[in-house]
Formats: sequence, structure tokens, C-alpha cells
Amino acid sequence: MALAVDPTAFMDALEIPDAIVAGFDWGARTAAIVAALWPERCKALVSVSGYLIGSREANRLPLPPRGELAWWYQFYFATERGRAGYAQYRNDFGKLVWQTASPKRAFDDATFARSAAAFQNPDHVDIVIHNYRWRIGVADGEPRFDDLEARLARGPVISVPTITLEGDANGAPHPDAASYRAKFTGRYEHRTVTGGVGHNLPQEAPRAFAQAVIDVDAS
Repeated sequence: MALAVDPTAFMDALEIPDAIVAGFDWGARTAAIVAALWPERCKALVSVSGYLIGSREANRLPLPPRGELAWWYQFYFATERGRAGYAQYRNDFGKLVWQTASPKRAFDDATFARSAAAFQNPDHVDIVIHNYRWRIGVADGEPRFDDLEARLARGPVISVPTITLEGDANGAPHPDAASYRAKFTGRYEHRTVTGGVGHNLPQEAPRAFAQAVIDVDAS
């Protein structure tokens, strides 16, 4: 929840009343929460992999074994061994995720290194571990956000103009586009980006991502 409160506070600091919000993965979850809870601050939304608003209540429900396998790192991070392993091997972990989430992407070491520099942030490991532990109910969140979390647990609809995107070769866990269509009640379009595009669509297909931002602003 804090990831969604921060952008609105940032907008306040810059005196921005509303904005188009766009993102993928954690960024898409953040953008969708802003659009759902504060539509007056969100002019429009571009979300990779669609409606990613979840809740700890929903995450209590077990998935079929193949689904649980795709989230193996959540269980790894729930242990102190997992925390220590991620702290020691965060670059190796990141590269493995890039390779499995975008199996057709042929990135080079220099490209990865530019992103991997962010893994050295002193708060990085704590934030990542807490996020995944919170999601499966083995860590507490901020009590001041409990009311907002309760609203998200009800699966609020998103009424602002929205374009959702998905790469045709996304190897990371992601919902089928048809499963979240009803969550968008405003002007809506879904686009599948072809050409072996994986999980990190904004970096792998920047023109398609930027075009979606331009197009969603046309309403």
C-alpha cells in the first residue's frame, strides 16, 4: 500500500493535481491502486498485465501446484535462508528472473548491469523481502494503511480510461486478459505486443509502451 501512497504524496509535493499513471510489475500494481482508490488523481492508466491489485486475503488461497511453482521465490524469501541468499546473490537472482520472465529476450551484460546498480540500494533487500513476506501473510504491514487494504481486498473496479498491455512471451506469472476485463468500467482497450516480448514490456518494447500512454491520453 505504501508504494501507492508515495506517488500521490509526490504529486502533492510537485503540485500535480492529476496524471497518467503507467507501469509494469510492482509499478503496474501501484498505478492500478492509484487509479482505483483515487481516480480524481489519475487521468488515465496504462497497466502491463492488467489488474494486479491483490490482497492478503486472496493470497491465503492455495494455487494448483504448477501455479505455486511459478512463485517459488515467495516461499524462499519467507525463510531467513532466503533473505541471506538474496542479499548475497541478488545480481544472480535478478539475472535468473530476467531470463525466465523474458525467455526470448537476448539482453547483454551491460544492459543488465545498468539495472542491477539499483540492487545495491541499502534498503533494497529489506523492501523486497518484506513485500513478499507480507503478500503471503508472514509479515505485518503498516497499521495506518489497514483501512485502505480493506478497500483493496474488495477488488475495486477502475473507472478511468485504461489500456492494458501484455507481451506475447511473458514467462512470469500473470493473469489472462479475459480474467480482469470486468474490472475496468471506463473506456478500455487491451493490446498484446508481439515479437517475443517478455515480462519487462516497457524496456523490451518501449515504443509500444509509450504509444499506449499517448493513446490513452487521447480521450
